[in-house]
Amino acid sequence: MAVNERDEPVVSLVDVLEEDEELENEVFAVLGSSDPEKCSYPQGYVKRQALYACSTCTPTGVEPAGVCLACSYKCHEGHDLFELYTKRNFRCDCGNGKFEEFKCQLYPDKDKVNTRNKYDHNFSGLYCTCDRPYPDPEDQVSDEMIQCIVCEDWFHSRHLGCELAECVELQEMVCESCMNKAPFLWTYATHLAVPPVTRVSLCKGEVEVNVEEDDAVKKEEEEEKGDEAPSTTPEEEVCSEEEEKATAIGAGSKRTHQEMEGSAPECKLKELKEKGLQRAREGAVFWPYDWRSKLCTCISCKRAYVEAGVPFLLDESDTVLAHENRGRAEHGGSDPLISVLNKLDRVQQLEIIYEYNDMKTELKDYLQGFAAEGKVVTSEDIQRFFEELQTRKRQRTTVGQYYCR
Repeated sequence: MAVNERDEPVVSLVDVLEEDEELENEVFAVLGSSDPEKCSYPQGYVKRQALYACSTCTPTGVEPAGVCLACSYKCHEGHDLFELYTKRNFRCDCGNGKFEEFKCQLYPDKDKVNTRNKYDHNFSGLYCTCDRPYPDPEDQVSDEMIQCIVCEDWFHSRHLGCELAECVELQEMVCESCMNKAPFLWTYATHLAVPPVTRVSLCKGEVEVNVEEDDAVKKEEEEEKGDEAPSTTPEEEVCSEEEEKATAIGAGSKRTHQEMEGSAPECKLKELKEKGLQRAREGAVFWPYDWRSKLCTCISCKRAYVEAGVPFLLDESDTVLAHENRGRAEHGGSDPLISVLNKLDRVQQLEIIYEYNDMKTELKDYLQGFAAEGKVVTSEDIQRFFEELQTRKRQRTTVGQYYCR
């Protein structure tokens, strides 16, 4: 942002375009590929979509319900709506049995109840473990809200029971309650979470270190052992057990399903457990954006995800970031003006910025004249302004030309 001779801040074209792009990104994060014209009900339980709860139609005390983006525009215009951000595997409730006589204007032929939908206190406009609205008129503390990727509730950062990780917007968070519902996640948290703080057992007692520091400790211990016989690693022990099983079964024999599942030397979770590291099981956990790709997908682990109600963790396209990227792709990607500017050299960029600033100043002066006289600005007035601006620009260009003989 530049400053002119009058010490007034002047917004450049780049500033405006970048601000517009930032706003667009926020919109895509919420709306993604949601259709603002058509009710999402025919699509069934949509993988992820923007949802709203109408307190006008389903007030507190009534069964909770959620409506899609299009229905929030068409069917609930002027109503009091709670923005729920995004929810997974949800089917639009607008006009079903929960709304009594109210019918959906976009898709009225709906079942009375969507049995697979999941609801929480967010549908009543309440959030976090403190069960308060957001924004909360009684809360004087400025605090951001972060969504748990499992229960999809929103939490004040001060109520997460942990220190906030850096670059939270690039990470996923699982609240403490959801971590305990899928306890095997604590093992992964020891090695993958941000920051990867763990507890290791040493000869002098239990010490809290980073995973990287733990690797250094192990290396030092190995160097101190010198020529001692190398100890067998957990991975080598597993491989040895597998070789013995294979010999006992015999070549050409078929292994039972239990034998194949029980061996599972490729089980990442088992290998992590055998490293003997632990993490305090308290507070929310922040995960790097690529952590899902590092989860084990063996048969036993897949069953554990289903039993804990978190099979979606194996789906990398389930993330809000993936939802945002799909929306951006469907809306044509980034702003074309930004792309054009990036292709220009520095001189050309500055010329465009100066032209924009001149135009902004002239338009401001032009509109101030209408304000001083109490006149209403019409579309014809705006068109006249740009025509005169174009005429002045051609005159300046002509005056600046010179010819060589």
